[in-house]
Amino acid sequence: MTSTGNKTSAASAVPGVRWGVGYAGIKQRPDDQSATDVCDVALMEMAQGSTIAAVFTQNAFCAAPVKIAQQRLQSEHLQIRTASKAYCLINSGNANAGTGAAGYAAAEASCEAVANALGVAADSVLPFSTGVIGQLLPVDKIANIAHSLADDLSADNWAPAARAIMTTDTVPKCFSRSVELAGKSVVISGICKGAGMIKPNMATMLAYVATDAQIASDDLESLLAGAVNLSFNRITVDGDTSTNDACLIAATGCAEIQVAPGLPGWDEFASALNALFIDMATAIIRDAEGASKFITISVRGGASAQECLDVGYTVAESPLVKTAFFASDANWGRILAAIGRSGVQNLDVEAVEIYLGEVLICHDGGTATDYQEDRAMEVMRQPEIEVTIDLHRGASTETIWTSDLSHDYVRINAEYRT
Repeated sequence: MTSTGNKTSAASAVPGVRWGVGYAGIKQRPDDQSATDVCDVALMEMAQGSTIAAVFTQNAFCAAPVKIAQQRLQSEHLQIRTASKAYCLINSGNANAGTGAAGYAAAEASCEAVANALGVAADSVLPFSTGVIGQLLPVDKIANIAHSLADDLSADNWAPAARAIMTTDTVPKCFSRSVELAGKSVVISGICKGAGMIKPNMATMLAYVATDAQIASDDLESLLAGAVNLSFNRITVDGDTSTNDACLIAATGCAEIQVAPGLPGWDEFASALNALFIDMATAIIRDAEGASKFITISVRGGASAQECLDVGYTVAESPLVKTAFFASDANWGRILAAIGRSGVQNLDVEAVEIYLGEVLICHDGGTATDYQEDRAMEVMRQPEIEVTIDLHRGASTETIWTSDLSHDYVRINAEYRT
C-alpha cells in the first residue's frame, strides 16, 4: 500500500456514521428543481463511544452555531468519548451570523427540535450553518423536517449530505481513503463545502470527516490540527475568512483498530488523513467562485515557514496577479511587485528567482537572460499553473493553492442575495 492509502473520489460508508438529508426551504431553490433535487439540511449521526475533535473559524464575529458547538464539545457530555450518540445538524442558505442573542436562541431551538425527533438530549446535537450573514435562522422550517431527517438516516447518504451543505459550490465534494492496519482495512471519508469567502484561519469552509479507527481524543485533536494546517490553512480564494467555518472529525472505533503514536500504522494513518484533507482543500479551489484556473504557488528558500507563507499569500491574493491569470497574460511584473510588498525583511531582490511552470522569468533582479514570452504565455493558458518562487534565504518551503479572479466571481457575489 502507499503511505496515503487507496483513494476514491466518492465518500465510502464509515461504520458508526449515518447521514440524513432534507429540504426545509431555507436555501432558495431554482424554479426547475424539486425538493428532492435540492436539500438544505443535513444530519450526521456518530455512534456511541466515538471521539470527536473540531476546529473553528477565528473570525471575531463567529456565528451562534459556532459558539454553541464549541461549548458542547467542551462539555462533560461530549468530552473525550461520547456517552451516547452525537449529531451534527447542518443547514445551508442561512449563516445565522450577526444575529445576536436571537440567533443563539434560534440555533439552540433548532438543535432541540431535532433532538426531540431523535429522542436524545439537546446537547447531543452540534449546530452548523452556512449561507447569508445577518439573517435569523428560521427555526420552524428546520423543526418541520426534524422527523424526516431522523427517518432518512443512512450509512450511504454521504453524497446527498455533501450536496445539502453546498451554497455557491457547483459540485459536491466527497472523498475517501482506506488504509490497511494490522491486517484490517480502516476507512476515512470526508465531505466539505466552500467556493468563496475562502481564506483559512483555523478552518475556512465546512468539512466533516469520519473514520472507523479507534483514536483517543488528544491524538485525534493532534491529527486534525496537523491535517488542517497542511490543507485548509493553505488555500485562499479571496482572502476573506468566514464567520461560520468549521472542520469536524469523528473516530467511531467500529473497526476495533487502535491508532496511536508509537503503535504500528500511526504514520500510515496520518499520511492518509493528510492526503484526504488535501483532496478536500484543493477541491474547494478547483470549484472556487468563477474560477477558470487552479494555481499552485510554491515558495522555497525562505528563512522560515511564516516568511514563505507571507510571500505566497501576498501573491495569491493580489487582484492584479489573479486577473492576469484569468487573462492568461504573462504579466510577471505583478508577481514580482507582490513579493516585494510581502513584508520580508532585508530581501535580496537579486537573489529571488520566479518560475512560471519550468520557465525562469526573473533572475538577478530582472528578466532572466533566456526568458521567452511565448513560453510563459503557453504556461499561462493552461487550466493548472504552478508558480515557483525561490527566495534563496533559507531552507523553508510552503505551498499554497489559489484560483484566478474572473468576471463570474464578481457576478456571483454581486447577485448572491438575489
